[in-house]
Amino acid sequence: MDATDAVRTAGTRTLGRAGGIEVSALGFGCWAIGGEWQDGAGNPLGWGAVDDDESVAAVRRALDLGVTFFDTADTYGAGHSERVLGRAVAGRRDEVVLATKWGNRFDETTRTLTGSDADPGYVRRALTGSLTRLGTDRVDLYQLHLSDAPLDVAAELRDACEELVTEGLIRAYAWSTDDPERAAVFAEGPHCAAVQHACNVLEDAPAMLALCEENGLASINRSPLAMGLLTGKHASGSRGAAGDIRATPPSWLRWFGAGGVPEPEWLARVDAVRDILTSGGRTLAQGALGWLWARSPRTVPIPGFRTVAQAEENAGALAYGPLRPEQMEEIDRLLSRTQDRRQD
Repeated sequence: MDATDAVRTAGTRTLGRAGGIEVSALGFGCWAIGGEWQDGAGNPLGWGAVDDDESVAAVRRALDLGVTFFDTADTYGAGHSERVLGRAVAGRRDEVVLATKWGNRFDETTRTLTGSDADPGYVRRALTGSLTRLGTDRVDLYQLHLSDAPLDVAAELRDACEELVTEGLIRAYAWSTDDPERAAVFAEGPHCAAVQHACNVLEDAPAMLALCEENGLASINRSPLAMGLLTGKHASGSRGAAGDIRATPPSWLRWFGAGGVPEPEWLARVDAVRDILTSGGRTLAQGALGWLWARSPRTVPIPGFRTVAQAEENAGALAYGPLRPEQMEEIDRLLSRTQDRRQD
């Protein structure tokens, strides 16, 4: 099966309403390829050391396999992820849909997060920096990276994004948040195209998926593989690599404990659904992506990657497409949950 056939099997998605931006059903998240960076206290915020040449090769391999959507943020690697992604898509810009985020400040020299900035006046300055690092004249999807910004501030930021659309600097915008009330504020804007939110087979997001359905938005799924837990490659033991956020997990990173050891209760959930996810020749990761495609026709999972091999495995999920309805029902039973599986 060639790349074109694989994409056809899983389908494509549209970011936004009528006349929106078409992307492959699978996107790639570019947090990990930003390499090592840290917060002001020296705690790691990246996924460890990377080989930039390997990252570039992985992006280009994903493109060859039919992946057209790449999601990054200005703060990933303190600007480094954008630079690597820009290098990887140079000469192929019209083949890809680029998404990035703003709202955090950072020092590129020390690769340190220095704070956040929700001022509407900062949006344009942040975008100018991203355009330079990505080596492009427009961003296809510009996303607010402050998940808990106040609603009144968010309305001003939404309006600022509308101005950027009018000027042709961005094509559409979104908010990266897990709060449906906040996402609804951005959804009021005519060029809001999506919500980026956490969702995976272990932790569903029915309220956010319902909001996307009601407002004609794409559901961009961060942590679709639960930060690597759903790859099956780290079922036990430590993820204690230097510079890896999973080795010293912040409070929001529930799947791992001290030293990067997966939490037993989450491992038990993975084990409960492993056989279903790996049925039909899928790897565990490919099954987890298939769950998201079956969950809603609006989902665009964005698994992370650092190597060509990871890019090939993730892109290989396209050939399998979504799980079957009976598999979805069995997973809900095994995880003791009940969901309304509306597909209209």
